Amino acid sequence: MKNHYKKLVNGQIITPSGILRNRSLIISGNTIAEITERAIEIDMCETIDAKGNYIAPGCIDIHLHGGNGRDFTEGTAAAFYAIAEAHARHGMTAIYATLAAAPRTTFEQAIRACEEVMPDSKDGARIMGLHLEGNYLNKTMCGGQDPHCLYNPDPQEYQELIASTHCIKRWSASPELPGAMAFGRYAAERGILVSLAHTVADYPLVKTAFDAGYTHATHFYNAMTGVHKNREFKREGTIESIYLMDGMTVELVADGVHVPPAILKLVYKFMGSERIALVTDSMFAAAFSGSVEGIDSRIIVEDGVGKLADRSALASSIATADRLIRTMTQMADVSLTDAIRMTSETPARIMHIADKKGTLEKGKDADIIIFDTDINVLTTIVEGKKLFSD
Repeated sequence: MKNHYKKLVNGQIITPSGILRNRSLIISGNTIAEITERAIEIDMCETIDAKGNYIAPGCIDIHLHGGNGRDFTEGTAAAFYAIAEAHARHGMTAIYATLAAAPRTTFEQAIRACEEVMPDSKDGARIMGLHLEGNYLNKTMCGGQDPHCLYNPDPQEYQELIASTHCIKRWSASPELPGAMAFGRYAAERGILVSLAHTVADYPLVKTAFDAGYTHATHFYNAMTGVHKNREFKREGTIESIYLMDGMTVELVADGVHVPPAILKLVYKFMGSERIALVTDSMFAAAFSGSVEGIDSRIIVEDGVGKLADRSALASSIATADRLIRTMTQMADVSLTDAIRMTSETPARIMHIADKKGTLEKGKDADIIIFDTDINVLTTIVEGKKLFSD
């Protein structure tokens, strides 16, 4: 078959063992066949010249709501594909489509759409499944979530939703709500990543939640408490409690706004690249050149971020994958290799797909991006298929 093979040459290849130069990366079909120093001639092979730029594993976003003027809560295959295509242009090769708090019927519609698009990435990033960020969230910490859609975990509801589909891969909840521990155990036992979010949990509760299956923290530092006073006494917040959980992983909205650069440095210093996934948490205005007016009257875009229209809280980001890497390397003084690890290898491990994705190694999916020294994405390849090339 024509162009069954692809050969990437003249690039700096970012691998788990470091940056490799004077190598060729060979793609066979949808997987990486080899990274080699040898000159290899292959019939019917397309050669992609990286021209000295970086060749890296594609980015994996485990928390992304939308882009290109669309939102996953639309619950249509067209919306899913439009979002995936827009973000692929900025380096995303795999996405966990995230649904904000919404009526159950919206979740059910999005489940049907997700099941439709998961087998075929078409011209965008691969949709790996759903992340439900709702509806079991604390109203006092709702942030940009719709408080009218928030309530305590409902066993009949979550059991029926989980039983109805294979595509729910993540679920965020507030562990302090009645029934949240039973929910965490139930979902975790079925292979779903349970994540604490929008919470006021203190250390004893975070520890109990961790033991009940809450092994990850949604948008760390956002919509959760830090150290605070209770009358004359100091009390730890959710943030400090998470730091004390050695086995817990976190995600950071690394747009330089949701979490300031100094705090990005702090989290990296404490947790390292092995426990941090960078996420966009992006909404419809990400990767979008049109006007946001009239799409959602609750949201404005200002200062490089989405806000509630009354400016009472950040709503969501407008970041793309390249911005995450740029923020960490240029504003948080993180090495390029570690920034790449936090957008690829670490999220792959957190979501238990590291056997196929997350690093450039023989036998893994050929999810690859090429970018320059300013982190401008030049080429995106998803499972061996070249989508974009500048």
